[in-house]
Amino acid sequence: MTVLRPPGPLVAYLPEAAFELLAEHLVAFANADGGTIVVGLDDKGRPAGRVHAEEVEGLLRAAERLCRPAVVTGWDQLDGPAGPTFAISVPRSPELHALADGRVLVRAGSQNRPLGGEEIRQLAATKSSSDFEAEAVPGAVRADLDGDLIAEYYEKREQRQRRPLTQEPDEVLREIGALDGQGRPTTSGLLLFGRAPQQFLPQAGLVFVKFAGTEPRGDDGLAGYGRREEVTGPLARVIESAWQSVWSEMSVGAVVKGLERQDITEYPPFAVREALVNAVCHRDYRLKGRRIEMRMYSDRLEVISPGGLPGFITVDNLVEEHFSRNPRLVAGLFQWGYIEELGLGIDRMIEDMVQGGHPPPRFRAAPYSFTVTLSNARERRATPRWETQMNERQARAVTYVREQGSITNREYRELCPDVTPETLRLDLNDLVDRGILLRIGAKKGTYYILK
Repeated sequence: MTVLRPPGPLVAYLPEAAFELLAEHLVAFANADGGTIVVGLDDKGRPAGRVHAEEVEGLLRAAERLCRPAVVTGWDQLDGPAGPTFAISVPRSPELHALADGRVLVRAGSQNRPLGGEEIRQLAATKSSSDFEAEAVPGAVRADLDGDLIAEYYEKREQRQRRPLTQEPDEVLREIGALDGQGRPTTSGLLLFGRAPQQFLPQAGLVFVKFAGTEPRGDDGLAGYGRREEVTGPLARVIESAWQSVWSEMSVGAVVKGLERQDITEYPPFAVREALVNAVCHRDYRLKGRRIEMRMYSDRLEVISPGGLPGFITVDNLVEEHFSRNPRLVAGLFQWGYIEELGLGIDRMIEDMVQGGHPPPRFRAAPYSFTVTLSNARERRATPRWETQMNERQARAVTYVREQGSITNREYRELCPDVTPETLRLDLNDLVDRGILLRIGAKKGTYYILK
């Protein structure tokens, strides 16, 4: 029996044969990370009427005529108790796609969002670059891939899918882009399964550095560090080794709740792992001469990933939007079990940090790097329940009020420049309704303080 997932960044449902809506889904998925459109079911997985294969073919042809350029698709029949339904697969496209009326859409959560001018230009710049992770690596041969790693991936993928894989391993490797059509290892293939990927891609490693204080200096106050490790190997092993390095350096405290002792780590484990996995998945592997860096100071942990944010992603829409620079690596590590749920990690990272009494993570984007900073400053107070239920924008607003004493609508718009004024107004109204902020003044003189 097929396990259906709810609508999201990679899944949409089309209960009726509406070719205009199907065209919107095709363009949105192709411009983002690809996905699957299930025809014949509603978003609860309930049958919406019997659909025939001939209808799906006609529906696809009509929808494709509205896409500029045409979107590559494939489809399979899914047999269910109420009759057949059909799953249309849309791969991520190296081209920028628009609808016949000129709209450019991307998949954002469970919706298709139209892009504005600057976002379209950013996405076009990303699309125009070659598909680096699918390119064959010069000099690499099939024997450079580790059979034990492939077997481990094969087993983990079967467990996640809850059904056996019927293809031979090399067929699976071609399907996921680890081998090209001639059987040569690709960039993503070497990064996931290579015996020694840094032999071909020296930039693919990670450097972990522990400093004694809050500055990049050693115990004696001079330039230096307390510990430095270079982490190499395929990406799964890089993640595991880097995590062990950080874990071994994290301080651990304890609290007693009732009759039980609970350990409290310096940083929430999920937040650290998410920052690490995101850096490994989303760095720009085309950039040579620089590796991922994890810098551990006495007051913070910095994870620095080479390459700016991809596509239309900005620091302000990072939580709501989803776009991968390396979708094959993301899919591979997801099937392997290193990513719990696609598109939800940033939300939980923020939630775990705030729930643990820490400030929210800080994100900083530069043209050729992206940095996540986790602070270990823990407020010595019980975390109110409302504080764990704020979105990332609201958490940023409350942090601003704590630091500055108040916030105005204009200041909130400056904090979140890529979010619509109406969304920000609703954010502030929600914080007022829940008794978190107090509204002072009226009209243009309105400002907000902590209640």
